Amino acid sequence: MQTNAENPGEGKDEVKQVNATEMNKNIENHKQAASHHQEAARHHLEAAKHHEAGNHDKAHQSTHLAHGHSVIAGEFLNDDAKHHAQTLKETNYRH
Repeated sequence: MQTNAENPGEGKDEVKQVNATEMNKNIENHKQAASHHQEAARHHLEAAKHHEAGNHDKAHQSTHLAHGHSVIAGEFLNDDAKHHAQTLKETNYRH
């Protein structure tokens, strides 16, 4: 019986499918993180405008919203990092 080491082409299509699925997850994580970073930036800019206008309560609200979106973006980045680590572990750190 031949192993994959003896016949490296064997199972190649299966590996490509897994990699495509993993890649889609990575892409989605990056898109979601970017979307929340953009929202955070928008709220930070609003906070700055409110501070300039002397509306410090509104500025604080905008700051809290910005921070919340930053946290959510970080969660997507953490998920992506965990996914990469798990993928590398499953492939014996060959990538």
